[in-house]
Amino acid sequence: MKILLDTHTALWFLAGDNRLSRRARDTIESAENVRVFSDASLWEIAIKQSLGKLKLSEPFESRLMTALKRNAIDSVPIEKSHVFGVASLPFHHRDPFDRLLISLAKVEGMPIVTDDRVFRQYKVEVIW
Repeated sequence: MKILLDTHTALWFLAGDNRLSRRARDTIESAENVRVFSDASLWEIAIKQSLGKLKLSEPFESRLMTALKRNAIDSVPIEKSHVFGVASLPFHHRDPFDRLLISLAKVEGMPIVTDDRVFRQYKVEVIW
């Protein structure tokens, strides 16, 4: 199964953070699953880092990309269909990055690994 990692989920997984649920960790670690990380999440991290809301010990371009590759987490580009899908989403969630991830998950028919409970209101499969 192909699974989409929410931004915080990927960061917690890569850092070994205990806030990641056991089910989420098991799903991510399962060799049966293909793990993907959206370019939208890279954009979100860049913005949060530049605003000082996310502190990283080294430039995220090198550290994060190396960690994603080492953990066989593939990058998913932002497609027009993902962007267009945002327009039809109700406004349960105001975060533009989360809305794009929800649209991506819906368009591509994949579950998203996240602890954000609002995602469930979009009728997208959530793993946590």
